[in-house]
Amino acid sequence: MRRQRHVDVLVVGAGPAGLTAATRLAASGAGRVEVLEREARPGGVPRHCHHGGFGRWGVTGPQYAESLVEAALGAGAAVRTGVSATGWAGAMSLDTTGPHGLERITARAVVLATGARERPRTARLVPGTRPAGVFTTGELQQAVHVYRQEIGTRAVIVGAEPVSYAALSALRHAGVEVAALVTEEARAQVSPVRAAAARFGVARVPLVTGAVVAELLGRGRLSGVRLRRRDGRERVLACDTVVFTGDFVPDHELARRGGVLLDPGTRGPAVDGSFRTASPGIFAVGNGVHAVEPARVAAEEGVRVAGPVRAHLAGAGWPSGAVPLVVESPLRWVAPNRVAPGAPAGAEVAEGPGGPGGRFVLRTTEAVLRPLLVVTQDGRCLHRQRVRRRVLPNQGLYLSGSWAGDVDAGGGPVRVAVG
Repeated sequence: MRRQRHVDVLVVGAGPAGLTAATRLAASGAGRVEVLEREARPGGVPRHCHHGGFGRWGVTGPQYAESLVEAALGAGAAVRTGVSATGWAGAMSLDTTGPHGLERITARAVVLATGARERPRTARLVPGTRPAGVFTTGELQQAVHVYRQEIGTRAVIVGAEPVSYAALSALRHAGVEVAALVTEEARAQVSPVRAAAARFGVARVPLVTGAVVAELLGRGRLSGVRLRRRDGRERVLACDTVVFTGDFVPDHELARRGGVLLDPGTRGPAVDGSFRTASPGIFAVGNGVHAVEPARVAAEEGVRVAGPVRAHLAGAGWPSGAVPLVVESPLRWVAPNRVAPGAPAGAEVAEGPGGPGGRFVLRTTEAVLRPLLVVTQDGRCLHRQRVRRRVLPNQGLYLSGSWAGDVDAGGGPVRVAVG
């Protein structure tokens, strides 16, 4: 028998975005605010990241996660763990399963804060045997810091971006020698990122650039990886552990099941500057919208979504249409990726990331030096912004949203290009 309940706001995901959204909403009197988390403990990815650099004071991930949970509970939000949302039973009703059995929860507003995941070896189509010793960063961090498992003795990390150094930190904590970081990027595109090593408190390790993992070797246990360079040369690197890092995608399964419109660039829910999806009453924030930004960016979005949610609860209309926001190469994606010109005063500008003091998040497919970002609609220039630094593919690139109010609701798509 499925028990039925009603809440005012249902937040799915107890990471930084979901917890900060719940804190703001509960503290502002939004009614009953409930957070669902499928893991046994709330806090999201930071819970497994024992390095520093979180929050304003550089605390460790677990400390940061604990502070977010305490703030949500202190504000009056209900945080329920071990509960999975399995599907939708209508536009605003979610079926769940957890310690208390089957439930159907109906809400006046739903905030999807489901986070992101790294693509595993299978999704990257790396051939070879299926030995033990193959991890993603998240799996490694849980194995080391949560379950205290034996990892191995010698590892290869696939990737050379900030999260790769988080994996390096976890391996060093487990006493594992790191043979190399391997990336298909050119050295010029990754060498500046190695400054992240200091942030994670680890020494530098050999960096193999311009190479891919062509095959996993070993029966029962990994014995090595076969590397292939761009010129076709191959070599075998002995190791008993390999960690695939980066290559994040939004965890959009629940959104997809609910028929929420997804953006083809980010592969997460398409949202406007107030984090509204195309489905009335459903909002989406954090790395479930764009993968992947630091915890503080996700938490900031959780704060910003509170205003639009409160406006919706108070009866504000839902935009009937929004102008799509698209990017041109070498840009990969942009978020938010919809603009609602007719939004209520304060929603698009004051609360959303696309307003003064707010921003749009972009990614590029290649390194670009001091790019000029140009925003146009139907040939009309809305905004030009120079980024005064070199931008790498896995680094955040941010665009001011001061132009959002100039978008023509009846016009064509808004385009962002590198001028």
